[in-house]
Amino acid sequence: MSDQTVTRRPSQFLPNLLKISGVAVILISFFWPEQVWPLVVFVVKSLAGVAAIVIPGIFLAAWVTASGAGDRIAKVFEGRIGYTVVVASAIGAVTPVCGVTVLPLMAGLLAAGVPLAPVMAFWLSSPVTDPPMFATTVAMLGMSFAVGKTLAAFFLGISGGLVTAFFFTRSWYRKPLRENAIVGSLGATSCGAPVSCEPAVWKFPERRKRFSKEAWSITRLILICLIPAFAAEYALNALLQPEALTPYIGAGKWWAVPMAVFVGAPAYLDGYAALPLARGLIEHGMSQGAAMGFLVSGSVVSIWGAMAIFPVLKIRPFLLYLVLATSGSLAAGWLFELAV
Repeated sequence: MSDQTVTRRPSQFLPNLLKISGVAVILISFFWPEQVWPLVVFVVKSLAGVAAIVIPGIFLAAWVTASGAGDRIAKVFEGRIGYTVVVASAIGAVTPVCGVTVLPLMAGLLAAGVPLAPVMAFWLSSPVTDPPMFATTVAMLGMSFAVGKTLAAFFLGISGGLVTAFFFTRSWYRKPLRENAIVGSLGATSCGAPVSCEPAVWKFPERRKRFSKEAWSITRLILICLIPAFAAEYALNALLQPEALTPYIGAGKWWAVPMAVFVGAPAYLDGYAALPLARGLIEHGMSQGAAMGFLVSGSVVSIWGAMAIFPVLKIRPFLLYLVLATSGSLAAGWLFELAV
């Protein structure tokens, strides 16, 4: 019965998505008619822009489950949380994966049984910077900002992963993913599913079937999460004027870093587009620490990134993620303010 339910849900996904999208377009046409076409174009371009990263993530996550590698990975992580947290943070700091495109890999690893702590470490560190972003930051804001962002990413991942590890006895730590129609059959094991590790999944009909189901489940998840997330990003960027933030986050104000962190989520643009924005704000009096807090918080806990994560995680690990991301961003801003 459960297998029939799983196979029936995907057949209704595209019609339901089209219905919801149609209703959304009608509502936007009524309340914001001049922005309908630009919003649709932005969402399509955004999906196309992240496809090169998301699609390999989907296939990798599906392979982890279908091949049985998830069990091997989970066993490697057992009893070595501190080591794996450090490694995951280091990899995340140099991996070109942003907050929403890390979603398929993160969800697939969690579904395969990888502990939450190293996944949280990678998840917190990966959106902040990567080699291309480092070079662009040097060009836009200088070497100190580039090095500061990299160190912030690394230590944000370590601290977040270690704090998460303290909750290893909680049930939501062991099973952090929601059980709902959005997550679908992600990581579920059907009767007769392979348990041994076999990398060549294409050689076995059962593994090929499992790979297809897993890839489709993750694709559904990504589309349901990213489409409204990109729409929200466009709406916020269209409505919010960056110049309005400068008087509240200028140098010499004690609340500059907290204000920059808490406005960083809704006001944040694309990571590369945010660099000239931060430079312009600094030229108009924004403090160095506030700029760092803005860049770190916007990348790791942007509102559309949080929207993409909320349907996947249970409420407690989701709240833990928000607390760790916010507190880490505050610490990065304050420490950078003292360092420079």
